[in-house]
Amino acid sequence: MSQVKEIYFGMFTDAGNHAVHEIVKHALENKLAWLEVYQDLCHLSKVKAFGEATDTMVREMVYDACGFESDFYI
Repeated sequence: MSQVKEIYFGMFTDAGNHAVHEIVKHALENKLAWLEVYQDLCHLSKVKAFGEATDTMVREMVYDACGFESDFYI
């Protein structure tokens, strides 16, 4: 399995980008569906200082990083 390089995911802080990176890594390792990943982003957005986790830019970057081809809007 290939490693996921930690990149910028549109979060406001390095800690936020790291948290999203962990979601992407988990999604790839466990072959999660987009709905499952989106739900993880929703949970993260409820954590103080990570409210932007469901912003369109963040979601698009996560969707691309996971290589999804399913419908983006769920």
